[in-house]
Amino acid sequence: MRIRIVDAFTDRPFAGNPAGVVLFDGDFPGDDRLQKIAAEVNLSETAFARPLTGASQDADWALRWFTPLTEVDMCGHATLATAHVLHTTGAATGTARFAARCGVLTATAHDDGSITLDFPTAPLAPVALPGGVSEALGAEVRSAHDTGPHIGDLLVELADEKTVRDLAPDVRALGRHSRRGIIATAPAEDPARGYDYVSRCFFPNVGIDEDPVTGSAHTALAPFWSGRLGRDDLTGLQASARTGLVRTGLRGDRTLLTGSAVTVIEGDLLA
Repeated sequence: MRIRIVDAFTDRPFAGNPAGVVLFDGDFPGDDRLQKIAAEVNLSETAFARPLTGASQDADWALRWFTPLTEVDMCGHATLATAHVLHTTGAATGTARFAARCGVLTATAHDDGSITLDFPTAPLAPVALPGGVSEALGAEVRSAHDTGPHIGDLLVELADEKTVRDLAPDVRALGRHSRRGIIATAPAEDPARGYDYVSRCFFPNVGIDEDPVTGSAHTALAPFWSGRLGRDDLTGLQASARTGLVRTGLRGDRTLLTGSAVTVIEGDLLA
């Protein structure tokens, strides 16, 4: 079978967030084999997709995502990577519909090569900051929010962009305070640079110390910053070492995530 490595939420190679993508013609193999493939690829996520023929009126493809350690409910960058592969190989045109653990997701390709994902908006809920989070981050936290069941992160607001960029957290300690990890965010220092807010994401509980660019996190960042900035359409910069831009559009209980992707490796899975 063919396996591809795709850099998502970027328009150039070796930036954004790399994801493995494997397309199957028929049924998925067993969970153990999918997990072993994801562990071998050893990226934050590997996506597995197969066509649905007559089984569903709502979706065209079944889609699953695995980290090197576990299967997850929702992943943005690996969905973008999968949609990119489908459109660049001619396996899909227009809008691709995916049946996933978190419901039906869509990915619409545009003439400029970008793709817009339609994901459920995270149900943000303010929470008291758990003891030890500020110490593990090494920064004062201004507010904290739970992001709901599909994401399972604690979203924390920090003072400014520089504080987010300078974080050097105790990642193991952060893992005690949420199901997946921590999203740290702050307003952009200068929105004229082309983004409205910054973030970094630390997910030790699924084997990812820091995720380069996290689409699913932006389903929480979009309502968080739209409420503060008074606009539904924003751009977030994930300030990891690789960096990446995610254009977000809040549409009530749905969030649109728009970005580009680049295939960097393609080969055969021989085992």
